[in-house]
Amino acid sequence: MLTAENKNLKLFYYWILLSFFLIFIMVVVGGLTRLTDSGLSITEWEIVKGILPPLTNEDWNYYFSLYKEIPQYKLLYNGMSLEEFKIIFYWEYFHRILGRIIGLFFLLPFLYFYFTKKLHDKYFIPCLIILFLIITQGIIGWYMVSSGLVNNVSVSHYRLSVHLFIAFVIISIIFWILLDVKNQSNFNKIIIRKEYDYLFYLFILLIFLQVILGAFVSGLDAGKVYQTWPLMNYNYFPNETDNGTFKELFNFENHGLVQFYHRNIAYFITLYSSFIGYFILKKKIKHLNKPFFYVLLFLLIQIILGVVTLISDVNIFLASGHQIFSLLLTLSVINLYYRYIN
Repeated sequence: MLTAENKNLKLFYYWILLSFFLIFIMVVVGGLTRLTDSGLSITEWEIVKGILPPLTNEDWNYYFSLYKEIPQYKLLYNGMSLEEFKIIFYWEYFHRILGRIIGLFFLLPFLYFYFTKKLHDKYFIPCLIILFLIITQGIIGWYMVSSGLVNNVSVSHYRLSVHLFIAFVIISIIFWILLDVKNQSNFNKIIIRKEYDYLFYLFILLIFLQVILGAFVSGLDAGKVYQTWPLMNYNYFPNETDNGTFKELFNFENHGLVQFYHRNIAYFITLYSSFIGYFILKKKIKHLNKPFFYVLLFLLIQIILGVVTLISDVNIFLASGHQIFSLLLTLSVINLYYRYIN
């Protein structure tokens, strides 16, 4: 028979699990919103009014008229029909609605667990951080959209990278909580830093760096400038590095250089994964064999998807798959580190 504490923990687990899936879906929808150039279709931040989509032709024409005022329409999509506008509008609309759902779905149960004293002390701070990041994410989302409404045809890739980075941080914290609740034998265990923790810290850091670079590539459409692999138009280095100064080598506005860094961090992650595998074998940490297998599996799929996406002229479905597996790879590395310290 379950004790009251176990019942509370089980209920807490299902809440966190559903939150995980909602945010996973949110990341996928957000990626597709970006890939379909739908993110600027709603030019106002209507927290309450925006809950309902346009219901009449008059409403639709109003929102369409707002879209016609921004550079993206004038320079890229001049002549778009109302029916075509509805498609991109709904992508952004569902993205925003899902954000509202996630916010309420996390806030209300959090308040319930806290005020009924059913929230374990161990998870109070992580849940509070998640709630703060979810609220921040909404603000960053609008801050990102606003960057594409005046002088640009797309959003700032820097702001896009922050938006994606925060999403990955949120889901990583939630995933860590899920792992911890499932591993109840260590429920009250104090985690002691292990000698080789830094190896896994670096692994996680590399993965998140690659996520940021991936957002740069997406935001700049940098996947469309060099669509050959393994070389970049018959050269290892992009043309942008020719006769460039040291400062120009870190110009993250440069499409070719951004793609170059994204490629090469991927190569380095592959090499580093091999090193982690060697470390696991040498130290005979057998309980990490299965978690590391998933890291390798997702890494291999991610590399293949990255290459195929590139040479397919950034096919939307392949690009979406590439983003999905970047998330799965991130979570597999988080899982690897969790298993290492537990």
